[in-house]
Amino acid sequence: MSTDLIVLVAITFLAATVNGALGYGFSSITVPVALLFYTNRILNPALVLVELVINTYVLLINRHSVLHIWKRVLPILLGVFIGVGIGSYLLSLVQPGWVKFLTYVTLLPLILLQTAGVRKPIRAEKAIGVPFGMGIGTLYSVTTISGPPLALLFNNQGYAKQDFRAALAVIRTAESSLTATAYFFIGLYSAGSMEIIPYIVPSVLAGIPLGTYLIRWMEPETFRRICMSFDVVIVGFGLSRVLVELDLASREAAYTILVAVVALNAYFLYQYFRTHARHH
Repeated sequence: MSTDLIVLVAITFLAATVNGALGYGFSSITVPVALLFYTNRILNPALVLVELVINTYVLLINRHSVLHIWKRVLPILLGVFIGVGIGSYLLSLVQPGWVKFLTYVTLLPLILLQTAGVRKPIRAEKAIGVPFGMGIGTLYSVTTISGPPLALLFNNQGYAKQDFRAALAVIRTAESSLTATAYFFIGLYSAGSMEIIPYIVPSVLAGIPLGTYLIRWMEPETFRRICMSFDVVIVGFGLSRVLVELDLASREAAYTILVAVVALNAYFLYQYFRTHARHH
């Protein structure tokens, strides 16, 4: 097995374990590393098909909570439908790096505030649903990443742990199925994409149940903090990579930003667990 396939198997196992635990994270972890070896046109179609299966599985195991959240996520679903159409078309026109850059720059300070425990629920939740969904659908169909912004919204709105997972599963099942269909109609599937899927599937089959088992007894607030801390690292890493990719910063400067972000995130997480231990 070649080096690129070994890395792909390892990173997808880690990503699947995180996805099983949090309900998202497969693409967020896989894409930044896998793009070192594969182009978007090879990687995206393969990941979308695999994610369709993952998201459907997560939806099934959280199906009992769907009744609690479907009215809240319906406007987002409508926006996702529009956004996937836009993003699938843009994939052949726009450099995905710029989409990721704008996304990461917007998300990073917001996620850091969440990690620090600052939350301000949006009262007009229905009003922002459709435009937010359009942004998510566009982002996912271009990059296969949508977990961090979705987690940011649902965490900020105070979703309970099972409702959080169910809401993520509903949205991500919709976006992956719509994107898989859109990719078919615009002819993005290729032999190269299909060839890497058999190397990803075993990692997913092992990682998802492992993550689901590990997260079972975590407290809701600790769960939220872990989600946001995970997102800080992923978004920070993604931002550092895309800064280098777009020649906006040297490799040393870009990864200095990542180190600073990870250190700040670790401080916030330490403060949370210290306070948590004091009250228990």
